[in-house]
Amino acid sequence: MQADTTAPATIDPIVRDQFLRQQAARERRRARVRQTLRQVVVLALFVCLLGLAYTAYKKVGTAIDDGQSSWPVIGSFLPETNDLKMPPVTDIVSGIFAEPRGTGQAFWTIIATEAAFTLREAAVGFAIGVLVGLGIAIVLTTSGRLERALVPHVIASQTIPLIAIAPIIVIWGRKSLDFLPFEWQDWMSVSVIATYLTFFPVTINGLRGLLSPRPENLELMDSYAARWGQTLWRLRLPASLPYLFAAFKIAATASVVGAIVGEISAGVKGGLGRRVLLEAQRYTTGPERLYVAVLGAAVLGVVVFSVISSVEYALVGRKGRESVT
Repeated sequence: MQADTTAPATIDPIVRDQFLRQQAARERRRARVRQTLRQVVVLALFVCLLGLAYTAYKKVGTAIDDGQSSWPVIGSFLPETNDLKMPPVTDIVSGIFAEPRGTGQAFWTIIATEAAFTLREAAVGFAIGVLVGLGIAIVLTTSGRLERALVPHVIASQTIPLIAIAPIIVIWGRKSLDFLPFEWQDWMSVSVIATYLTFFPVTINGLRGLLSPRPENLELMDSYAARWGQTLWRLRLPASLPYLFAAFKIAATASVVGAIVGEISAGVKGGLGRRVLLEAQRYTTGPERLYVAVLGAAVLGVVVFSVISSVEYALVGRKGRESVT
């Protein structure tokens, strides 16, 4: 028997409003569950299609030899494949649960441990990048002339190759920070590298969000004799949340990329970047392990993106996200 979801017209207005709010909250929860299920199904279908495309090309690439070198497309762009260059999907899946020689534990547990190490570096870099980027955005809102002078330099800072500055940052951390009251470790340098990629989207989107309130809203705050800090806290920051969360999703995944690239280029041990480098060196003895390591990095990026999206939905909601687009 279907429950009655309509509120009687003769009941007290306060009770009716409470009923309607509860009904709207239930509908939002159902919509969120449906959206999550759709996203999971789409992701599963994408993974299946990717696996099928991988397997199909492997079948085609295995048949390529010197006789097809003059063929258009196949001979020019599609390289020959074999089990070493492209291990079968079944080998990659079994490699997740296999125990590498001398470890005594499943490979996925090794990947999970190293993913947690990389996540720590990325999380610290993300937090610092958010604080730095939002601080720069707040400062730039105080003066249009300051904004026009500094924004081009903020943009230009991202033109420096990350792989070039990563070893420099690690060396500085090892040699030049002895004055700190704590021991500087290599993973902290990797977090600084992640910060470098993180602060930029937060600065640009944060500036856009802080300048998004309409003039009449700013005039209303002025009519209340609100101080600059009160206007910032009560108007500008709440208005900037949709813009900031759009930047947070970019920054979170960029922090993971920065951490992995920093580990690879600086040789920092313990994380996914080092694992990718090691498995690349041992590729001939177990090519599927390199694929598993790369998949672990991809899963880590999806996880941090999903966490930021969930927090965004809880704080901003669908209406706030749509206002940015």
